[in-house]
Amino acid sequence: MSTAEQIIHEIAGLRPEKQSEVLEFVEFLKEKEKKHEAKAFKDASLAAAMRGMSDEDSIYSESDIIEKFG
Repeated sequence: MSTAEQIIHEIAGLRPEKQSEVLEFVEFLKEKEKKHEAKAFKDASLAAAMRGMSDEDSIYSESDIIEKFG
């Protein structure tokens, strides 16, 4: 018996309100997985966009970025 079949079998024996709780938990897990996948995609995209930038010559000097008061 597969895991999915075991889960279905166990859920079938629960009262309807407990079945609803199980459904809510499954929806929570799916949402958590979506967020994890979205973060992984975002991190990969940022890494790809930044790749090679540290090798580029800066168009600004240190004096360009220091604010002078006086």
